[in-house]
Amino acid sequence: MANARFNAKVNADEVTAELRRAAGRGLRLATEHVLAVSNQRVPHDEGVLERSGAAVVDESDLRGIVSYDTPYSVIQHENLDYQHKAGRTAKFLELAVREEAEVVQLMIAKQLRQVLK
Repeated sequence: MANARFNAKVNADEVTAELRRAAGRGLRLATEHVLAVSNQRVPHDEGVLERSGAAVVDESDLRGIVSYDTPYSVIQHENLDYQHKAGRTAKFLELAVREEAEVVQLMIAKQLRQVLK
């Protein structure tokens, strides 16, 4: 029986840092994806609400935020009684987050896998 020995030097801090950067890239792609899906459903009159949408990633704590910044964005999101054009709806962001959860996970995982190859 043949035996083989290997010595490997691994810089764990460097590996961890590269994985965090990859997770940040994946999170950025994922938040932009959720924003794009949400924008397809956001109530639309003049486009102000849609244009106020933003996807932001805090890479220090790997937190992604998708938000809309108009005085009426929360009201439009939460009020189920408002009538909207075809394909536009209340809960536009909540639905996008829920429906795209698996895609978000896959996008982040893809970036991590690229580092681990």
